Amino acid sequence: MWQHGWRERVWSELDRAWDIIIIGGGITGAGILREAIRAGLRALLVEQGDFASGTSSRSGKMVHGGLRYLKNAQVQLTIESVRERDRLVRDGRGLVTPNAFVLANFRGDNPPDWVFGAGLMIYDAIALKWQHQHLDVKRARELVPELVSPELIGAYRYFDAQTDDARLVLRVLREAVRAGGVALNYARVDGLLRETSNVKRDASNVMRNASNVIRNVSGDVCGVVLCDVETGRTQEVKARVVINATGAWADELRAHEFLQQQHLRKLRGSHLVFPFARLPLTRAITFLHPRDKRPLYALPWEGVTLVGTTDYDHPTVETNPSITAPEIVYLIEAAQHVFPAQELSTRDIQATFAGLRPVVDTGNPDPSKESREFVLWEENGLLTVTGGKLTTFRLMAQDALNAVRHRLPDMKRIIVPQRVLDRLPHDEKLFHTFPPAARLRLLGRYGADARALVDAAQPGELQRIGILQALWAELRWAARAEGVVHLDDLLMRRVRVGLLLPRGGMDCGNRNAIAAHIRAIAQGELGWDDARWEREEKEYVRLWNACYAMPSE
Repeated sequence: MWQHGWRERVWSELDRAWDIIIIGGGITGAGILREAIRAGLRALLVEQGDFASGTSSRSGKMVHGGLRYLKNAQVQLTIESVRERDRLVRDGRGLVTPNAFVLANFRGDNPPDWVFGAGLMIYDAIALKWQHQHLDVKRARELVPELVSPELIGAYRYFDAQTDDARLVLRVLREAVRAGGVALNYARVDGLLRETSNVKRDASNVMRNASNVIRNVSGDVCGVVLCDVETGRTQEVKARVVINATGAWADELRAHEFLQQQHLRKLRGSHLVFPFARLPLTRAITFLHPRDKRPLYALPWEGVTLVGTTDYDHPTVETNPSITAPEIVYLIEAAQHVFPAQELSTRDIQATFAGLRPVVDTGNPDPSKESREFVLWEENGLLTVTGGKLTTFRLMAQDALNAVRHRLPDMKRIIVPQRVLDRLPHDEKLFHTFPPAARLRLLGRYGADARALVDAAQPGELQRIGILQALWAELRWAARAEGVVHLDDLLMRRVRVGLLLPRGGMDCGNRNAIAAHIRAIAQGELGWDDARWEREEKEYVRLWNACYAMPSE
């Protein structure tokens, strides 16, 4: 799959009878493609950039049950999230990892700590597991020595999970493609095809939550006009159903139908990345910001420590948003409050990242109080699905398909408790080559591709990339078989070098050891000449400096 020449082959085969076209290559679109193939549909997914290049590679990396949503009385969302979290932990071993969280309580927090204790009781009751525990100050500091603040009055321990969000998208997509689906990146939708004239029919704008749906069944949309972002060629592609799963871009796609009412509020969530040596957490910490009492977190991830997140209105949509100076001040203030002995400052920040989350705009003056529940609406035959959270992507996909069942009468019944991800293969070669944790990591991230990745490795490439958990062989495999079109696809999403190494892996001090080795492995697999590689590297450095470095750099 997705090896040399694959994009040409897909473009040559687009003139087929499709049941469904899914627009958007993030976790929502990937989930819909996977469930559509399971339902026996001929399904095509198109993405204007790279797979997972938007919000789905810029999340907080948590697969969580939504503890904080209980504060806003979003009980149904919490119930669904807890159950889907547990399914992902079970089915995604090696990719979705349980993690201990410590909810730190400080003097002056509002609400007080007993409120969180009550919430955790509900949390555990939903999961049918009694896992949380109240910690006094002494026990909290034994578990997290960095919690030295004299304002600490206690804590709770509970369990959630975390993942590599971009790799989760890739695994879902590749399992869908292996089962018969088609996914194409750098394919932009420039227009929607309609069965009738261009006169817009009257339509009732309908919204759907997890329990109700009202439909406008005018059924105008019957396909898309695709543009190859790399070559400029265009092609009309028709299908019985078109689903808009573009997330923060959903209103912009709807504008093709001259539907002027905007439903979405785009919120920017930004994070700081610290070297593990500067903030050596072994457990995730959640806490309230001392200024506005918003919930934040600091968590260990892939050898670094993340601190996030913010909630700022971001009225424009862009693939590569960046953190702002006020957000840096806000997050540093929180980190200094919780970990005063670390004496963290902006000099310690290794990288930053920001993503856009779409929520339904209710006009609430506080962005953090907008609902995180997903919504569906259908107008002029176009079904839009947006909002929601990474954890509940499978439910979103299944509900989206059920909402268009009236136009796909031959669709197989959707099995709600079906596995989220395919079973991991048992491979004797992997069993004997790697220790248990490394073997499980490879299987979790690559599934059925893990053996081929190892077989493709050249001498020395089954070693780690510097201090990272990732192997050099993962770069070779991604360049060979994972649909890489540009260098940032490889280094920001397939193998997370861009977030995990100083200056995105292009640190001058390690240039010969890291950047040159990356080039030696990937250039030939990608089929790029020297001029192309140098252009790609220059653009990658520009992108990293603009969107992942400190704003002043």
